[in-house]
Amino acid sequence: MAKLIISRNGQVEQQIQLSKERITLGRHPRNDIVLSHPAVSGEHGAIVTILDDSFLEDLHSTNGTFVNGHRIGKHFLQHQDVIRMAKFELQFIADGIRPLAAAQPVLAEISILNGSNAGKHVALTKPQTTLGRAGAQVVVIHRHPDFYTVTHTAGEVAPLLNGTPLDAQTAERLSHGDVIELSGTQMAFRIA
Repeated sequence: MAKLIISRNGQVEQQIQLSKERITLGRHPRNDIVLSHPAVSGEHGAIVTILDDSFLEDLHSTNGTFVNGHRIGKHFLQHQDVIRMAKFELQFIADGIRPLAAAQPVLAEISILNGSNAGKHVALTKPQTTLGRAGAQVVVIHRHPDFYTVTHTAGEVAPLLNGTPLDAQTAERLSHGDVIELSGTQMAFRIA
């Protein structure tokens, strides 16, 4: 599970596990993470975590949210990103640091084709990769020695593989260029 290390003036004040899908940050006590400083907005920002990915969103704060020195509106968080909100420095620590390509060659990947994550690539290096959101649609991509399969594991509405609904709990073999559509997000399967 990813976490934030929160510091002020170089002193670590707290470490927070990102254990909820949406965590709010700000000066007001109703936030999940309270940052007590007058330059922090009442509702300053939020971190949304979906499976292994976390996204930081500035909630129209007065003084802005900065990641690695750049002001952001919405940002895909990566291991060791440094978030700045007023006098606070928050370091994002990812839990599942993916191995370098040299240590474990990437055999295939998923490329996101549309939506806010368009252009993002997910390396399929683990024995299984889960995609989707619990309660909506979920698929699992299994890595076999010579090929990959996709299985619809949760959700009433079937995800699409090349425009055809996937049968629940039935593994379908993936081919280079196949397009998986999951809750409106289109992803291409590509063999490296």
